Amino acid sequence: MKSITINGSKRESVGKVSTKALRNAGKVPCVVYGGDEPIHFSADELSFNSLVYTPDVHTVVLELDNGTKVNAILQDIQFHPVTDRILHADFYQIFDDKEVMMEIPVRVVGNSKGVKNGGVLRIVNRKLRVKAIPENLPDFIEVDITEMKIGDIRTVASVQSDDYKILHEENRTICQVRTSRTAIVTEVDEDEEGEEGEVAADEVPATEVSDEAAVKE
Repeated sequence: MKSITINGSKRESVGKVSTKALRNAGKVPCVVYGGDEPIHFSADELSFNSLVYTPDVHTVVLELDNGTKVNAILQDIQFHPVTDRILHADFYQIFDDKEVMMEIPVRVVGNSKGVKNGGVLRIVNRKLRVKAIPENLPDFIEVDITEMKIGDIRTVASVQSDDYKILHEENRTICQVRTSRTAIVTEVDEDEEGEEGEVAADEVPATEVSDEAAVKE
């Protein structure tokens, strides 16, 4: 998994007054847990951009001004309810030989046969929680939908790996191809697609819907 570096300054005072002063200066109060004792520090709010405002996940190297260097993952983050500014961040220290849990994004690849025939791809779970030692944490979990026809689903069982453990039941649905009003009633084989009297697969646009849109149907 890719890693980013955040430079910070260790905090000697953790009261409300000092915390407010940090935020006014564009700093984010932070804590890292998981070691011998919690480490309180602050970091520039802008340094969180590549960690928070991205669909990707990363491990983090925290480099503090007192020479402390900690490998960690982002555990929790709090935002202002109105301005969306970052108010506080919690990190969890990780070690090379200890397993850690993270939510990993799902990446769908391929062109589904069912979607080509007018079906609708519905992604049910866009992230999956996994457990692994840090070096085996994947950047994403790939789901190949090429062979999926209308009515097919992909479950957790189809993406299991020896490198990490997915912490969900094996029958949990990741994605499915649903029928739609424009779907061809009977799917045709690849070598029959485009024949006279049939609707060519590539004439039907691929469609994806979110969970929210699926509910409104």
